[in-house]
Amino acid sequence: MLGGRDISALPPARRGTAMMFQNYALFPHLNVRDNVAFSLRMKGTDSDTRKRRAHEMLELVDMTSLSDRLPAQLSGGQQQRVALARALITEPQVLLLDEPLSALDPFLRVRMRAELRRLQKELGITFVHVTHGQDEALALADEIVVMNDARIEQAGPTRDVFNAPATAFVARFLGAHNVIALPEGKIAVRSDEMQLKSPEDARMSGRITAVEYQGSHVALTARIAGDQEVTALLTDKDFFGNPKDLGEAVGLDWDTHAAHALRT
Repeated sequence: MLGGRDISALPPARRGTAMMFQNYALFPHLNVRDNVAFSLRMKGTDSDTRKRRAHEMLELVDMTSLSDRLPAQLSGGQQQRVALARALITEPQVLLLDEPLSALDPFLRVRMRAELRRLQKELGITFVHVTHGQDEALALADEIVVMNDARIEQAGPTRDVFNAPATAFVARFLGAHNVIALPEGKIAVRSDEMQLKSPEDARMSGRITAVEYQGSHVALTARIAGDQEVTALLTDKDFFGNPKDLGEAVGLDWDTHAAHALRT
């Protein structure tokens, strides 16, 4: 069902959907303008309309100045913009993006995901964005569906899923959470909710196995009972105000509201 309409028996071209491929799949022998206009050409749209609509789409993705170039003359980010314009020219109700940022370097990936977010809001089209990148999902999504072995583990608004993972898989996949096995069951606690205390004043104690400086934060990892590793994310001010060394005993604690019980 799409927009209250059963599209299962319709041919793909009439379903109101479009897809942006992981490798962009641009035609190497066509220039940027003709790549974008290709689907309209297949529909039999006249030449003037094709050019006008292609120009509108290229303006949308800021690629009009490169409309005469071939795909091989474009950077990865530019190819991505062309592929997006080609998918949008059909005015789909739903756009499926199959890991569209995976081929980009980290800096360009951050920039392009912001562009995708802007375009989605501007156009009002539903984007179904497939990704293995947790930061990408959190940055782009209004709703997240976490899948494991073709089954839905959890679905809901992005902030709700991140703050209250339902299973250990979801907690580990989203990152930034510790999965801790207690006698009463497993819980998830965000790394930035972990508190360092003296061993005798904390819920559990362990020994520090790693300290990683991350600029504004320091990630401190300790091994606790049951051969479990727990990470506490501290501000650099808090850590360097009371630095810890490898092998040092440390207490680990958290506020009650910060722990979320996980279902098996």
